[in-house]
Amino acid sequence: MKRFLFKISFYIVAVVAVLLFLGTYADGNTDDNYRHFIGPEPSNIILGDSRGAQAMVPFVLNEKIKGRTFNNFALNIGDSPYGQVYFEALKKKINPDTKDGIFILTVDPWCLSLDKSLEHSKDDPDKNSTMADMHFFNMTPNYEYLLKHYPRSWFNIYKEREEIGRSATYLHKDGWMEVSVDVHPDSVSARAVKKIEGYTNLLQTQKISQFRLNGFVDMIKYLRDKGSVYIVRIPAFKGMMELEDRYDPNFSQRIENIAKENGVKFFDLSSNPENYTYTDGNHMYKESGKIFTAQIADSILLDRKNLK
Repeated sequence: MKRFLFKISFYIVAVVAVLLFLGTYADGNTDDNYRHFIGPEPSNIILGDSRGAQAMVPFVLNEKIKGRTFNNFALNIGDSPYGQVYFEALKKKINPDTKDGIFILTVDPWCLSLDKSLEHSKDDPDKNSTMADMHFFNMTPNYEYLLKHYPRSWFNIYKEREEIGRSATYLHKDGWMEVSVDVHPDSVSARAVKKIEGYTNLLQTQKISQFRLNGFVDMIKYLRDKGSVYIVRIPAFKGMMELEDRYDPNFSQRIENIAKENGVKFFDLSSNPENYTYTDGNHMYKESGKIFTAQIADSILLDRKNLK
């Protein structure tokens, strides 16, 4: 019996050792979220959904706003819509000693919406979010994340590591999601048609949610005490913006009112979507994202100069 138990113990130790080794190779290819859950703790943060994840490029902000290191903590409308789960995750992510941070909250109607059937539910609608069951957001490697949210064999982490080649959706250490796809007009148009179809369906089932607006405002108030808050509406291609105007014609005014009520700035660049290139009609192409981010950085610098 002792010999049998020794073999079992040896086997368990060996398996754990292999997993610990494989986990050290987790990187930007592992999946689209992993690097949002590793350190270090940021003091300058970008928030929002996938539109913000792709259009806001931290290294451009770092270059323009000297002495700052930005982290993009925007995921997608499934994992990071504004609400209490995202708010609690932010509290775990941010450097607790932050006093003069810069915080960019990107918005669109979708990250402030909720399925109509869930609006009055007693359960948190985000209970199945990737963030809901996580305790550690700055651990490297983050074995908690891999155990809970990486469903594939961990040998794939090693086989698909970025050293061999970056994936088409590559998550940088600073949280920027770099998407590399064909942006020939025909390819973009085909993707945009599918994207519009999907969001048109959402018009029937979703609505701007007071629950999400409350979470959004709670986050603004929390961050306002730790630095400067800027709300940014990122444009999508013309067809998507027209759809959003049908969904909530007063969306920009709604956000402007929230900004004024809370004493923060709102940069709305949604009126000129033709100035940028998109991958699928909804998300900005990476080169346009760099231009867009530089414009936001200039607006922030001008605002801070005026405050002085």
